[in-house]
Amino acid sequence: MTLPPIKPAKLADAIAEHIQQLILEGAIQPGERLLSERELSMKLEVSRPSLREALDKLIGRGLIATDAQGTSYVSETIGQSLRDPLIMLMDNPDARGDCMEFRSVVEAAAAGFAAERASEIDRDSIRACFAAMVSAHQQSDVDEIARTDAEFHFAIYNASHNLMMIHLMRSLETIIRSNVYLNRKNLYEHRVARESQLAEHRAIFDAIMARDVLAAQDAARHHMLSAMQTQRAIQESEKRLEASIRRLVRNDLVAPPKKRSRSA
Repeated sequence: MTLPPIKPAKLADAIAEHIQQLILEGAIQPGERLLSERELSMKLEVSRPSLREALDKLIGRGLIATDAQGTSYVSETIGQSLRDPLIMLMDNPDARGDCMEFRSVVEAAAAGFAAERASEIDRDSIRACFAAMVSAHQQSDVDEIARTDAEFHFAIYNASHNLMMIHLMRSLETIIRSNVYLNRKNLYEHRVARESQLAEHRAIFDAIMARDVLAAQDAARHHMLSAMQTQRAIQESEKRLEASIRRLVRNDLVAPPKKRSRSA
């Protein structure tokens, strides 16, 4: 039996696979604009017809879109079918708790993978994100604390080198960033919780830098569970306060009891 000859991969297919890999790994993110066709063909050192064919393939796969000016960008709809219903659910306090619970599983796995697999480029990125978070804490800037907190976690997802995890968490980026912001804003008013949050992130950072997989997993899991417990305690305290206030203002809503008339 004669085996068919091995045919070299078509250049357009190779270009499409290369760009697709960058998108799926999160290196190029939804909404980001690509270079012009001329510039991109020069960067990749390929012909413009081959590049054009590759981009058409990616458009067909729903990974690339073009605007009215013909500019190519990574499709905004990647992960949208998963993300949009969940965004609507986030108004529900129970759903926010479920998000934290989900993250407690993912964060532990991501930190463990990052400790094991992070390249030096990944480690530099995590190091820079953590330094920015420390600086934000020193400046007492809650918005910047929340932003750098999210960046730190996304740097860890990228360092996991698990394409499913990276793509899933990028699809949920709006929800994750909102969850981080709400948590940070609620905890910021509580000094002990605020300080413990930074210490918990430092434990995750130190374990990843030491390439200690188990310690990284434990630190990430502890961080998420600690945040969940603190949030529950704050919510319960607020509920008790609201109940007390309602009792105080009841006289504004309830008519005073009628005095009983004495019988003659």
